[in-house]
Amino acid sequence: MKKLLFPIILSILPAIILFVLCTSPLHGAELVDRVVAVVNDDIITMSEVNDEGKGFFKKITEQSPPAQLEDALVRAREEILNNLIDKKLIAQEATKQNVSVTDEELQRAAERMLISNNITRDMLDSQLGQMGMNYDTYLDTMRNQILQSKLVNYEIRSKIIITDDMILDYYDTNYTKHVSGGGYYLMQMGFVWDTAAGDESVPAGQGKMDAKKRANRIRALVLDGQDFRTLARKFSDLPSAADGGDLGVFQEDDMAPYMQDAVLKLKTGEISEVIETPSGYQFFKLLSSQDGQIVVQASFNSVKEEIRDTLYQQQLKGNFDEWVKKIKKEAYIKKL
Repeated sequence: MKKLLFPIILSILPAIILFVLCTSPLHGAELVDRVVAVVNDDIITMSEVNDEGKGFFKKITEQSPPAQLEDALVRAREEILNNLIDKKLIAQEATKQNVSVTDEELQRAAERMLISNNITRDMLDSQLGQMGMNYDTYLDTMRNQILQSKLVNYEIRSKIIITDDMILDYYDTNYTKHVSGGGYYLMQMGFVWDTAAGDESVPAGQGKMDAKKRANRIRALVLDGQDFRTLARKFSDLPSAADGGDLGVFQEDDMAPYMQDAVLKLKTGEISEVIETPSGYQFFKLLSSQDGQIVVQASFNSVKEEIRDTLYQQQLKGNFDEWVKKIKKEAYIKKL
């Protein structure tokens, strides 16, 4: 459960809070609070910077080599300060737009997080303590994230438009390819059997047999009509899994002998038998071998919503970055 809690908490925290700052606590000097930045009519103090990065400051001091510690702390302090500046700007913008987060909203969000991740408040408090945080700091971070989400909804999300023409253009560019020169457009899944080598708890040959069973089981799912790309991403052990098993176009001379044996006798759309390779088992799908043919990697309807989401996220990120730049450009920001 401890392993589960780290990603749960980190997913809620701003991604920029990875390191910390300020060398004063390290040297045991008495801390005298001071202003380190001015953001319009607000200020940021050294104590705010220290509180924001408290737990991560401890992590840096424990893990950084002594010769690199000072530089790491300086860089971390700058990152934390920049993060606090962004938070101040977001809070100020929220005030302008009359956007706020009530205590009731915050409490409901915190309760939903506990329920959805099947953890208790005591477990959360324990994990926060290990990270050098307390529950109030955690709630403050959550409040800022909710506030930012509301602002994004108001300023950005409602203004994003994804048209069918945009989706179709993306589909034509990314889901269709041209086969030329007698090439073979292939998809692939592979199941490695030598990963258990050296593990005395695994009987000799067991890893190889398990890999073959997996290959046959997943091939049967493909033959039964399940989507090759989805299964490849989920089950294949090969690098091509990240692309849904898409290998692209191969010429016959570029294929390994085992690939030639499996592929050359296939007709377009067919799935090869499971074949043994030097390190496991594989099977292939031939998308096309016709010169000049346009190959469709997936039907438009099957990926339309996926493309819509991709385009939406791209626009969201770009618009958000521009929005933040605009706010910063119009603001008075001075680091001291």
